[in-house]
Amino acid sequence: MADVFDLTVIGTGPGGYVCAIRAAQLGMKVAVVEKRAAHGGTCLNVGCIPSKALLHASELFAEAGHAFDKMGISIAAPKLDHKKLMAFKTEAIDGNTKGIAFLFKKNKVTEFHGTGKILGSGKVEVTPEKGKPQVIETRNIVIATGSDVARLPGVAIDEKQVVSSTGALDLTKVPGHLVVVGAGVIGLELGSVWQRLGARISCVEFLDRILPGMDAEVAKNFQRLLKRQGFDFKLSTKVTGVETSKKGVKVTVEPAKGGDAETFDADVVLVAIGRVPYTEGLGLVEAGVAVCERGMVEIDDHFKTNIDGIYAIGDCVRGAMLAHKAEDEGIAVAEILAGQSGHVNYDVIPGVVYTGPEVAAVGKTEEELKEAGIEYTAGKFPFLANGRAKANQTTDGFVKVLADAKTDRVLGVHIVGAQAGELIHEAAVLMEFGGSAEDLARTCHAHPTLSEAVKEAAMAVAGRAVHM
Repeated sequence: MADVFDLTVIGTGPGGYVCAIRAAQLGMKVAVVEKRAAHGGTCLNVGCIPSKALLHASELFAEAGHAFDKMGISIAAPKLDHKKLMAFKTEAIDGNTKGIAFLFKKNKVTEFHGTGKILGSGKVEVTPEKGKPQVIETRNIVIATGSDVARLPGVAIDEKQVVSSTGALDLTKVPGHLVVVGAGVIGLELGSVWQRLGARISCVEFLDRILPGMDAEVAKNFQRLLKRQGFDFKLSTKVTGVETSKKGVKVTVEPAKGGDAETFDADVVLVAIGRVPYTEGLGLVEAGVAVCERGMVEIDDHFKTNIDGIYAIGDCVRGAMLAHKAEDEGIAVAEILAGQSGHVNYDVIPGVVYTGPEVAAVGKTEEELKEAGIEYTAGKFPFLANGRAKANQTTDGFVKVLADAKTDRVLGVHIVGAQAGELIHEAAVLMEFGGSAEDLARTCHAHPTLSEAVKEAAMAVAGRAVHM
């Protein structure tokens, strides 16, 4: 091609599209390559956005069926219109993906639809579904191809009876019994959707706990809340076989350390054991780009690979596989390419489980602090003692603040409770500026709000919480 771009981004998920737009804002001539018809990657098409639409709708369905009467609101039992539910989900997807196309047009980002392959430094080949491949000449390349679902050896995913997170968003009816393999964020969120709509949920997890990587106390309390909702957990258990037939699915499990096998029936099995970097067909080996054993693209502290002019961000590189982490990396690498000081603070990246109640965390867990030998003080406050939570009858959960024992600097905050995903961000802002528990405790919070529980937990670090 005659045109030479300053930057070509392969993949238009949260990391890729944000990177492209920021680079265009900084005056670069930018191209993007996307294999899907719609932009937004896994997150907007078959991940974050559609799952949150279904979580929202199913939560309201459950609330109308079980909570309205307590508030003096009498209505007939809600009925599910499955087709309208799926249409609601699709509307959420379309609104977001079309928004990206608008932003590309607004920022003069050139779009290429097809599979991207790196031919070497400065060259990207795009192969569309129909038509001949074309080569993009570019000064820099950013790999933002995201991740794919991790597969369970010996278990074939057909997206009908044995589904990944993609198929679990598009079930044609509410399953009678849904077996979720994996008790991580994705499995618990999608399990919550279908449990609220009437499915029986059995969750099989290889480890001895749910939500690996999160604060152990939080995970233990959250598991108790989910069991109260109807979740059945089989921890320290591995799936050894999944057989499908017209009658349903037979799932065979046994203890993780070995032992007697057990087989039970299910209507649908959801495999949610994590995600792996997606770099298939990118031509990395041929181009000489270094990839680690786990399939992640190797980068330095400035997102650069071992090949000049080639960078990588998001799920296909080290770090948490989170859309907002990828976005921050996308902005950072665009600013670095523009000669600025792009940076991501990996110690302050919040994580959220969008169940009911929600779970949110930022910074270190107690286990991480103990392992690192860091002395800390913990302050905890239950939502049961919060006025707004009492009024709303959303008293499940608590806030926990972890602060350095010597400096009082906040090192981690963990929340189980209503709107935890929103509440966590005042902690993130505080930590970004090196704030202390005392700073948070002395900041005036509006009354009555759930956020007062965050303030009281910070007060509890010094043993002076008022309402407990």
